[in-house]
Amino acid sequence: VLLAIGALEIPFINKAIEGTLDGTGDLGFDPLSLKSDRRAVTEIKNGRLAMIAFGGMMQHYLLTGKGPVQFITQIPNFKSCAANAAALPGAKVASLPFFGNTLEVASALCR
Repeated sequence: VLLAIGALEIPFINKAIEGTLDGTGDLGFDPLSLKSDRRAVTEIKNGRLAMIAFGGMMQHYLLTGKGPVQFITQIPNFKSCAANAAALPGAKVASLPFFGNTLEVASALCR
């Protein structure tokens, strides 16, 4: 596994040695020719937005001592929404262990 990960790092190391490193993490694999400057900028903006969102969740936790899931359980009608979740079309899929038994977790939070 480590050798496979190391093999993926070789192009990055070569770019760093040559001084042509652009910071986008481009490994040169683009079989569908989807790479464009617009997509790179969009991906960078999405990453920055995700970092800001995570920072907001951490700030909320540090100030209140409650995480996002604990906060959701305090919203009025959350219990009725979680109870009605079993009637939704994707409920059987969400109850599979692969998806973390989402319905069981929601019902346990409502108790």
